[in-house]
Amino acid sequence: MTNPTVTLLISCPDQRGLVAKFANFIYSNGGNIIHADQHTDFAAGLFLTRIEWQLEGFNLPREFIAPAFNAIAQPLGAQWEIRFSDTVPRLAIWVSRQDHCLFDLIWRQRAKEFIAEIPLIISNHSNLKGVAEQFNIDFQHIPINKDNKSEQEAKQLELLRNYKIDLVVLAKYMQIVSADFISQFPQIINIHHSFLPAFIGANPYHRAFERGVKIIGATAHYATADLDAGPIIEQDVVRVSHRDEVDDLVRKGKDLERVVLARAVRSHLQNRVLVYGNRTVVFE
Repeated sequence: MTNPTVTLLISCPDQRGLVAKFANFIYSNGGNIIHADQHTDFAAGLFLTRIEWQLEGFNLPREFIAPAFNAIAQPLGAQWEIRFSDTVPRLAIWVSRQDHCLFDLIWRQRAKEFIAEIPLIISNHSNLKGVAEQFNIDFQHIPINKDNKSEQEAKQLELLRNYKIDLVVLAKYMQIVSADFISQFPQIINIHHSFLPAFIGANPYHRAFERGVKIIGATAHYATADLDAGPIIEQDVVRVSHRDEVDDLVRKGKDLERVVLARAVRSHLQNRVLVYGNRTVVFE
């Protein structure tokens, strides 16, 4: 889409007339809605919606849209975010030794499957420096152990500030990000195999093979202080059989991790994910 759009993500206590109030705000200011989706969580008593409209012809300058909408949202007890489609997010990809998700994200970004800049790769190992150089992306090697974790995370936060990073993608970054780090930079997406919690720890595919599983999967979620328990954005599975060896499970698992992580990153970048509590609504 060449013409810029505005997207509102809103969650508020469910009550009558919400759709009319939000739509009227856009209509009364000359806006043309091009996408609208909604969901009501009756158990939580919440109304959740995503509304996107064209910026062209809208009567309010973009810097006045947020304060004008806040006058409507505040009496409703709403939580909301506003995004502009022509604002290009900046990603930092964090990796360890595995490169499959890193290559996939770079390829999809270069192919314009999602719109973002990738100015920075951070790793606790130096193995993938050549990949960064190949694509002309800055690479920062920050080794971490239990004795220097706080100091090294401070360096990581400084890099995120210096590079003006909007989103961190943990593309098989095999380190636990501390709760203190997440509290300072919460916009983090992680990918892991879906054997958790049944196959926690090292060599999950070997342990799954020994157990004779019939389905393997992958999960992408936002990172929180609770390890691998943040709000889920995307998941998928593939069937395996008794004919599959460990190498087959690893290959199929990596394929899933690539696709699931890419879908999650794309949904986030397209402002389609609304987090509430420890859950998400991912609007199509």
